[in-house]
Amino acid sequence: MHHPRSIRIALLCYGVTLIVFLYLPLAAITFASFSKARYLTFPIRRYTFQWYEKAFASPTVADLLTTSLKIAIVVTVISMVVGFFGALAFARYRWRFRGAFQKFILLPIFFPQTVLGLALLMWFNAVGIIPTWKTAIVAHLVWIAPIATLIVAIRAYSFDPALEEAARDMGASTWQVLREVTLPLLWPGIVSAGLFAFLLSWGNFPLSLFTTGADLTLPEWLYAKMVSGYSPLVPAVGTLSVVGSVILIGLGTAFVVWSNRRRAAMSAGAED
Repeated sequence: MHHPRSIRIALLCYGVTLIVFLYLPLAAITFASFSKARYLTFPIRRYTFQWYEKAFASPTVADLLTTSLKIAIVVTVISMVVGFFGALAFARYRWRFRGAFQKFILLPIFFPQTVLGLALLMWFNAVGIIPTWKTAIVAHLVWIAPIATLIVAIRAYSFDPALEEAARDMGASTWQVLREVTLPLLWPGIVSAGLFAFLLSWGNFPLSLFTTGADLTLPEWLYAKMVSGYSPLVPAVGTLSVVGSVILIGLGTAFVVWSNRRRAAMSAGAED
């Protein structure tokens, strides 16, 4: 459908304005990380890379990075597995309690994270568990695993069940169907769910605040430094975190595109 020129210009201006509104704070943080002064003044009179040098050399930042990575990686792996099997139960197969399962799995998503984190902290204390980064994994999974399940379920709704039935008719076992048919078809959705899980866990502050105990994650440290003891090291670390997230999203997107093209090429070759 052809739109009038005025509408296209208005939509372009709206899109540019929205992008500027969303990413201007990131630009401000980036500028602050290059300022030699302790606090950001604009225009910046003296630029320096010393804060990035301190970020790479700081043992504190290294420990924070290690803790955040451990939590995010474990949460990602478990969320991908739970999301895969949960999506099959959510969208692929019909069973007696499917409707109840679909409703209950959505509940943690709608709870405020602060309320969920406080509830989990009270539960950990009630059963005598000392909060550490390991309990933060449990807290993150309660909120992130349902999101991963929904992402994979979107993919599960889209593929034809006749493919699995054809594989069974050809003598494939249940495990072979799962490994050779179902898993490859759902793999782009699983990778997307893994990316979401990693980024949501990596940048999570409310759940980590209540459940990490004496351990600190990167978002907790950034918040603490913004409240007291601020230095341009804070925006430097924040900028590096954003850059790492963008690179991860780019790699994941490239993998999904490559996977889709490879599957399309294989399908075209099979038809020939």
